[in-house]
Amino acid sequence: MLFSTDTSLDAMTLVAYDKARFQIEFLFRDAKQFLGLNDCQARKEKALHFHFNASMTALNLLKLEDRQHQAGNRHVISIARWRTRKANAHLLERFSSYLGLDFKSHKILARL
Repeated sequence: MLFSTDTSLDAMTLVAYDKARFQIEFLFRDAKQFLGLNDCQARKEKALHFHFNASMTALNLLKLEDRQHQAGNRHVISIARWRTRKANAHLLERFSSYLGLDFKSHKILARL
């Protein structure tokens, strides 16, 4: 059951508002849990805005990459899985650059 203090709203508009509110809550939850939205110690307004925008941009880019990777199939996105995948790829790049190894083989790329 959905309730509103605005008695002039029709039922479908109220459902649309509620659906949008949950999508916004999921964005903030994912940004807080996985992308460091709460991990800023800055005090200046510009620095805080930059940090918030960077976290939300990272989340949007992950969602875009997931959508392109899934080729239009509707599913639940796992930000934790994407974060782990990106961290592992970055670690492999670091190992590759420090050790002079080539991690471009087909077996390794198939697992990423």
